Amino acid sequence: MSYNPQDREFLIEVEKGNVPGHSIINKFGFDSAVTSTLQSIADAQVYQTPTTAVSLEILSSDANDAAAGTGARTVEIQGLDANFAEQTQTVTMNGTTAAAITGTWMRVFRARVTESGTYASQSAGSHAGTLTVRVAGAGATWATIGLTTASFPMGQTEIGAYTIPAGKTAYLLASTISVDKNTDAIFQLFARPFNGAWNLKGQTGTFGTPFTYQYPVPLKFEEKTDLEIRGDSGNTCGGGAMFDLILVDNE
Repeated sequence: MSYNPQDREFLIEVEKGNVPGHSIINKFGFDSAVTSTLQSIADAQVYQTPTTAVSLEILSSDANDAAAGTGARTVEIQGLDANFAEQTQTVTMNGTTAAAITGTWMRVFRARVTESGTYASQSAGSHAGTLTVRVAGAGATWATIGLTTASFPMGQTEIGAYTIPAGKTAYLLASTISVDKNTDAIFQLFARPFNGAWNLKGQTGTFGTPFTYQYPVPLKFEEKTDLEIRGDSGNTCGGGAMFDLILVDNE
C-alpha cells in the first residue's frame, strides 16, 4: 500500500485504527548531559540491545512508590520478548525493593506510570522517586522514569530509540533534534539489523536551534532492526530527539 508521508488524513486514520495492519509509533528521548562522548539520547543514556532475552525488575528511589503508597502504584512496561514479538506487562511497585517484571525481554522501549496514589495536578506528580528498570538481581539499568529539571515527576521514560517488532516493517516519517542552550551538537541516527552491523542513516548538526526533517521518501527498516539516535556536544548540554514511524504488518 502506498502513501504520502505528508497525508495527514491517512495518518489520522491509521492512528484511529481504521487502516488494518498499520500503526504509528512516536518515540522521544532526552539526555540531560550530552557530552563530547557519543551516547544514546535516552534517560539512562543507553538503549540495551542484548542478543538473548533477560529477566528484569523495577524499583524506586522512594518508598512511597508502592502498591498502597502515595506515588506510583503500577507501571506498564512496553518492549519485545525473546522472539521479538511485542509485549506489554504491568507491574505493581514495591517501593525501594525491586519487583519482578513478568516474562523475559530483548528490548524495552517505553515504560509509564499507569496507577498512582495521588491524583496528579500541576504541582503534584504521579510518582515520588526515580523509577529504574534493570536486569534482575541489581543488574544493568535499562530505563528510568525520572524528574524534570523542575523536579516534577515525568511519569514516562524518554528513550530516543526503538526496535522493529517481528512480523513488521517500519517507515521513518520524520525526526526532530534540539539542545537546551546555544551550543554546537551533532545528532546521528543509527540502524542495525538483528546480529548485523550498526550503520549511520542520517546526521544533523545544530547550534541551539531545533531542527525537524520530514522524509519525502520514508526510510524503510525491516523487522528486528534497532533504531537509535545518539548525540555529542563540545559543551555539556541537554539534548532531545524525537521520531515518527509507521509500522506495517508483513504479508
